[in-house]
Amino acid sequence: MTRLPSGSARSLAALAGTGVASDYAESLLAALGVRTERSGSPPDPHPAALWAASGAMALTGHEDGPPRLAPGPLAACAVGAVRALGALAPDAVLPGDPAALLGERGALTGARRRGRIAPGGSCRLLRCGDGWIALNLARSDDRRALPAWLESAPHPGESGWEHAARVAADRPVATLLERAGWLGLPVALAAPPPQHPPDWVRIEKLGAPLHRETATRPLVIDLSGLWAGPLATALLRATGARVIKVESTRRPDGARAGARRFFDLLNAGKESVALDFDAPRDRARLRALIDRADILVESARPRALRQLGIDATALLATHPGLVWLSLTGYGRREPEPGRVAFGDDAAVAAGLAEAMGRDEGAPLFCGDAIADPLSGAHAALATFAAWRAGGGLLLDVSLCDVVAHVLTFAPGCCDGARVEPAGRDRYRVCGDGWETPVAAPRARPPAPAARPLGTDTQRVLSELAASC
Repeated sequence: MTRLPSGSARSLAALAGTGVASDYAESLLAALGVRTERSGSPPDPHPAALWAASGAMALTGHEDGPPRLAPGPLAACAVGAVRALGALAPDAVLPGDPAALLGERGALTGARRRGRIAPGGSCRLLRCGDGWIALNLARSDDRRALPAWLESAPHPGESGWEHAARVAADRPVATLLERAGWLGLPVALAAPPPQHPPDWVRIEKLGAPLHRETATRPLVIDLSGLWAGPLATALLRATGARVIKVESTRRPDGARAGARRFFDLLNAGKESVALDFDAPRDRARLRALIDRADILVESARPRALRQLGIDATALLATHPGLVWLSLTGYGRREPEPGRVAFGDDAAVAAGLAEAMGRDEGAPLFCGDAIADPLSGAHAALATFAAWRAGGGLLLDVSLCDVVAHVLTFAPGCCDGARVEPAGRDRYRVCGDGWETPVAAPRARPPAPAARPLGTDTQRVLSELAASC
């Protein structure tokens, strides 16, 4: 189901604007059971103009060619998701340029468009014997798994990518996907977009709701990492939530090792707790923190938390009012809960790369790990709405499903837009009576530094988990 429990939506949400972004915001709220009151102005920018201005278009296309228009209203839907959240939380201090969230990481990492190599460099599209796949080698474990996945050793002097491209060219897609699943390797079929949009969130009522006063400030325990989950909790913090970021001392958020300013943008203002998840005492402390939470956000495969003694169904049944947000590549439902995915390959699985490269007969990357910012914005909206409605809910948000849902919204809305040169290495997007420069990726103004790992551990434990 995609709606919150019947009768749980309180009051009207006011939406201003007309156009695709506003229509999308209304559709998201309607899916959550929230009624909206629309005013007719101002008009939204054209979806292609929003894409051009987002910074993500500059990251899309071949390195030696012009930037490409997206095959759907991706930037308009990012705007719509943040606008819907603002309608529910009118006092929130949300990003003033939501479309720019799509290119924000690229602005801080120096990413560029590279055709069938993702802008971040860790994911590539490979031709197989009967189709195309995306292979993501973001982790050292994934690179080490290549010989086992391919059932062959590299030739002398051959790089991992050369090895993968050579062997995959003669293998059927089904075999490569099956073996990747066994090894936990992020590999995705470059499939066409679905004919019918999937649910962008699945909601299960597993616990009792609580009546909440509108002035209540929720406590969020954030177990997520990388991009989508931390963006979701950053947006929740913008609505007034208190966010405690909990990380493993042995395997902290991998984004800490990346671009520092990007990590700061996502995690500034969150309290930092570090625990040894292998130690029984720290596992007890983690469970005690979760017992105090109004919202739990995680991006792990379901079995990973169960191994720590934390089970969504059991916890929701005994914790009235809790909202549990699960953000994964393909969702919690069978047969997908064990599949690993990151933002680039999840978008490929949703059909975005196939649609992007359809005119040249081969898939093409669209933006930089675009499933992450899109999913983070959608997840924040669903979570805030569920908390506002009283909780007792498990929210299952899949990166792949969010992109597929966005890709199938308002088909044909960008027809007629065109890309034109506008000077040396500059381009513009033109439509009927309008034109917009293709903007370089940009980031929000510098944020305060995120807290060093574990800075707040003792203080938070003393306050919230003193008995442990």
